[in-house]
Amino acid sequence: MNIEQARFNMIEQQIRPWEVLDQRVLDLLFVIKREDFVPAAYRNLAFADMELPLPGGQAMLAPKMEAKLLQELSLGKQDKVLEIGSGSGYMAALLAANAGHVITVESRPELAAMARANLERAGVANVSVETGDGSKGWTGAAPYDAIVLSGAVPAIPAEILKQLRVGGRLVAVVGEQPVMEAQLVTCTAEGVFNTVNLFETVIPSLDGVTAVSSFSF
Repeated sequence: MNIEQARFNMIEQQIRPWEVLDQRVLDLLFVIKREDFVPAAYRNLAFADMELPLPGGQAMLAPKMEAKLLQELSLGKQDKVLEIGSGSGYMAALLAANAGHVITVESRPELAAMARANLERAGVANVSVETGDGSKGWTGAAPYDAIVLSGAVPAIPAEILKQLRVGGRLVAVVGEQPVMEAQLVTCTAEGVFNTVNLFETVIPSLDGVTAVSSFSF
């Protein structure tokens, strides 16, 4: 496989047609080597338009989904970002390239170890991988400028929303199969949130998050 040609095709045939037009995001997809974050058994599928299996029954999101969520966050170089669900570490690496610091929380120790090793090998120094339950966020480092949930939730937990600073953004896929919607939530004032529905999709559920109390918008 010609890796660079496959990477180019992924960006031009999958990601750009999905209205990911932010040049910072597109450039980043050339720089952060997705194939280095994919389990070895699936390396030849690193650029395919599909979710890829990870240990523990988890999955790596399709490239266009990761790129779209990254674009919606509009990260700044000083932003502190929380990711819930580390997976292989790839999304954390993308976030880190456009932010000041990323804290990524993974409930499965084997995935946390994989993410940590992948990020270290890729030379990404501004990510902290935490092993623990992120279903209610990660209060120790709150508040955050941006939060991303790397799996679907029935509703966004109120405890997570409270960890956004004013002006902060959160992206998540909300709902239950077969109806889910990607949402961008912005904290417009203390305790006040604005939600924009972005697009319909279906992705695997986030570990450990059930239909708990959430704010109504």
